[in-house]
Amino acid sequence: MRALPLLSLLLGSCMTVPVLAANSSPEASEWLSKLAQAEQNQSYQGSFVYERNGSFSSHDIWHRVQDGKVSERLLQLDGAAQEVVRVDGKVQCVSGALASDLAGAGASDSAPRVLDPLKLMSWYDLSVAGKSRVADRDAVIVTLTPRDQHRYGFELHLDRRTGLPLRSLMLNDKGQLLERFQMTRLDTDDVPSDDDLRASAACKPVARASGSSAQAVVGWRSDWLPPGFELISSSVRRDSERGTTVSSLMYDDGLTRFSVFLEPIDGDAGTDTRTQLGPTSAVSRHLNTPKGKVMVTVVGEVPLGTAERVALSMRPQDNQARQ
Repeated sequence: MRALPLLSLLLGSCMTVPVLAANSSPEASEWLSKLAQAEQNQSYQGSFVYERNGSFSSHDIWHRVQDGKVSERLLQLDGAAQEVVRVDGKVQCVSGALASDLAGAGASDSAPRVLDPLKLMSWYDLSVAGKSRVADRDAVIVTLTPRDQHRYGFELHLDRRTGLPLRSLMLNDKGQLLERFQMTRLDTDDVPSDDDLRASAACKPVARASGSSAQAVVGWRSDWLPPGFELISSSVRRDSERGTTVSSLMYDDGLTRFSVFLEPIDGDAGTDTRTQLGPTSAVSRHLNTPKGKVMVTVVGEVPLGTAERVALSMRPQDNQARQ
C-alpha cells in the first residue's frame, strides 16, 4: 500500500537552477515549499482513495507531528486488511500481505526526504495550472512536467489552507493516467490521539537486521543513470533460504525513486523479465561480470526503457574505486 506518495520528498540544491528554472513558475515553487512545510509541521487525519492500473482501494490515515516526531498510521478499508504504522519514517509494524513482503528483508525504511523545489526545477518544469475543489476544500493545481523521457509527470492539487496534497495524478509522456491519489475527507483541526495511532493486534512488528543494515558501499555502481538521479542508500543482506547475498541500491531524483537488486546466480538460473504495473516498472537481466553471473533487477516508478538501461549499466566496483 502506498499512501500520500508526495508528502515526503527529498531534494538538494543545484548550482544550475537559475538557468534551468526559466520555464518554472515562482508561484509553483512557493506552493511546493508550502507542501514541504506541511509534511514537517501539520497534523491531520482523513480518508483517501488510491487508483493504480484500474484497481481502486480506500484508506484511512492519521498523521501527527508532536515535539518534532512524526507518527503515522495507515489502514486499508477494503479488500485484504492491511495496516502500516511509522514513526519518523521508520516502519514499526505491518499487517496483511505487507507483512510477508517485508519478511526476510528487515525494515523497509527509506532515507529521510524533505522537499526542496529548487532541484526539481532542474528536471521538471513547474507551473500553476489553475484551481479546483477536492474533499470540500479549495485547492491550487501545480503541474510538474519532466524535461526528458526518463521520468513521469505529476499534477498536484494542494490545499490552499495548509499546502497538503488533496489529489495527485502521475502521468506518462502521452498524458495517460498511471496513478491517482485523492483525499475524500481531510481534518486538520483535530490532532490524532494516541488511540488513533495505536496499531491493531494484527499489525506485526517489523524485525530489523542486527548491526548496520545500510552500508555506504555494496561493491556495485551504475555506468549510466537518468540525469538527476543519485544514490541515496545501499545495503547488503543475506538470503538464508538461497544462501546468497543480495545487494540493493536506491536512487532518487527528488520526486521519484527506483531500487536495484543484485544477486549472484548459478548458470542460467532465473528468467529475464520486463513488466509494468501502472507506473511501476520491473526489469530483470542476467549479467556476466568478473564476480560471476548476476541477476540484476530494477524496480521503481520510471519508464520501462529507463529501468532496462539502468539494469544493463550495473558494474562491479573494486576496492580501490571505493576508497
